[in-house]
Amino acid sequence: MPASREVRPPSFHDVAAERLHRKRRLAAALRIFARLGYCEGVAGHITARDPGRPDHFWVNPYARWFGRLRVSDLVLVNEAGRVVEGDAPVNVAAFAIHSQVHAARPDCVAAAHAHSVAGKAWSSLGRLLDPLTQDACVFYGDHALFDDYTGVVLDVEEGKRIAHRLGEAKAVILRNHGLLTVGHSVDEAAWWFITMDRSCQAQLLAEAAGTPILIDAETAELAAAQVGGHHAGWLGFQGLYEWIVAEEPDLLE
Repeated sequence: MPASREVRPPSFHDVAAERLHRKRRLAAALRIFARLGYCEGVAGHITARDPGRPDHFWVNPYARWFGRLRVSDLVLVNEAGRVVEGDAPVNVAAFAIHSQVHAARPDCVAAAHAHSVAGKAWSSLGRLLDPLTQDACVFYGDHALFDDYTGVVLDVEEGKRIAHRLGEAKAVILRNHGLLTVGHSVDEAAWWFITMDRSCQAQLLAEAAGTPILIDAETAELAAAQVGGHHAGWLGFQGLYEWIVAEEPDLLE
């Protein structure tokens, strides 16, 4: 049987085209998060670094439901927290966390954080995920625990501490708070969040039912190499993007 053609991310030679692409993916990710129930009042944010101004990022406007957001609703924030494009305020916690994550991780294009039910339930245990399933192996040796809840993150110094704890990993569990993931694309950051939340749910269910059998370290490392790379993260989001655009094409406006 001939090998199938590999699906790869698009490449850009024009900043405006790349900016539009990132904003479309960001709006789509927010709509998907709404469909998955990741909205919790004003909490939660996804950001995308601007390709022309790497110290600026696009983010969802404050106190707006993810499920109605469009490309034209997104807000551009500079390194000082000032809105430079858009006419809506920005969540202070979004700037405090994401500005420091983007500053500490120039390799990352996007970051996602939300108060999903399974994610915040698991975060209250103050533990890393175990390699219980193939999907959980995505995070084997590649996620951290920020084990110090001090209230709503309103200070960039707290954001710096979170970024430091994240280190070079793809995700960090914020104890008593929720999950945060990063990626080399909006697609990747969003997909890691979705599959991490589901991995939290799976482990909560497994431990409630009995004593789970862990995947051994050697196999977990192999699975992480197979399904935990940047391309795998990007690829996992593609079907969801196709689905949400077909269902809700107004998000592209």
